[in-house]
Amino acid sequence: METLLETPTATAPVMLTEGAVQQLIAIRQQENIPDEYRLRIGVKGGGCSGFSYVLGFDLPQESDDNFEINGIGVIMNKAHAIYLLGMEVDFVSGLENRGFTFNNPNATSTCGCGTSFSA
Repeated sequence: METLLETPTATAPVMLTEGAVQQLIAIRQQENIPDEYRLRIGVKGGGCSGFSYVLGFDLPQESDDNFEINGIGVIMNKAHAIYLLGMEVDFVSGLENRGFTFNNPNATSTCGCGTSFSA
C-alpha cells in the first residue's frame, strides 16, 4: 500500500493544546490505533448551526494536506482549511464538561453543544 503525503506541509492551519495532545496520545494507545493513521480534523454539513467538526483517526487520502502539530500527525481535506484556519482544539476535563473543544475564529455563530458552527 502506498503511503500518501509522507512529508508534512510547512504551516499547520490549526493548533492543538497540550491537553488535547495528551488526550490524543492516550486515545491512540488505549485503542491501539496503527501508526499509519493520522488525526483527521475537518468539517461536515449538519449540526444545529450548519457545520459539525470532524475529529478522529483516519488514513490519509489524496485530497488531504498533511501536518505535524505538537508531535501529532494531522490530516485535513484541503477544502476544509477555509473553515478551520486559526482554530484551536483543546481538551477540557471538569465537573460540568469533559471532551474536546473547538475555538474557531471563523465561526460566526456556534450552538450550545460546542461542536456545531456556522461560517
